[in-house]
Amino acid sequence: MAHAPAAAHHEEEATTGLNHRKLLMWVFLGSDCLFFGSLIATYMVYRGQSLVGPYPADILDIPITTISTFVLLCSSFAMVQALAATNRNDQKGIKLWLLATAGLGTIFLLFQVYEFNTFRTEGLYVHTNLFGSTFFTLTGFHGAHVTLGVVWLVGLFFIARKGRLGPATALDVEIAGLYWHFVDIVWIVIFTLVYLIGGYDAGPAAAATLGGPLPYGFLI
Repeated sequence: MAHAPAAAHHEEEATTGLNHRKLLMWVFLGSDCLFFGSLIATYMVYRGQSLVGPYPADILDIPITTISTFVLLCSSFAMVQALAATNRNDQKGIKLWLLATAGLGTIFLLFQVYEFNTFRTEGLYVHTNLFGSTFFTLTGFHGAHVTLGVVWLVGLFFIARKGRLGPATALDVEIAGLYWHFVDIVWIVIFTLVYLIGGYDAGPAAAATLGGPLPYGFLI
């Protein structure tokens, strides 16, 4: 009977030596990489090809988005602290850092809601042009992932309030952390390509003021 816990733990491991739940999460994240990779590639392929405005240079507020990006990065730090507190059975720390991670994720979502509403007032919708279609699809799906992560973290917070999170259940927090860090990494890629690189793309009228039509390679 003394060997039962060890046997149960062994049964949870896949042939790779990883826990089967963690392996399943890695498989899911791998498929999500392909999903976001296709969305990002689509955005880059159609970048600079909108025939009507508004264009990225007209409405993207890079300073505001930089702040929201910093908030999301801080949430990753909070997630690391939540896992560390779980491993050392710091019940107060578990609840504090899980709530902090969820709170920072919520702030990021509020920034995104503000940005989307601002774009609507500027006349940019999903159907307005290629920029609107690819931008809202890409960032909207990312926002949905962040929302799911926030709900997950809030659920873990309530579990922690019941005292059911600790070293023995640290895997639950670790798996949530893997998902959360993935969402943060995806946003870093989106922020770099969409805002920092593509945020200054202008339309044909702006190109004409620089001496006529610009080659397609300049726009992309």
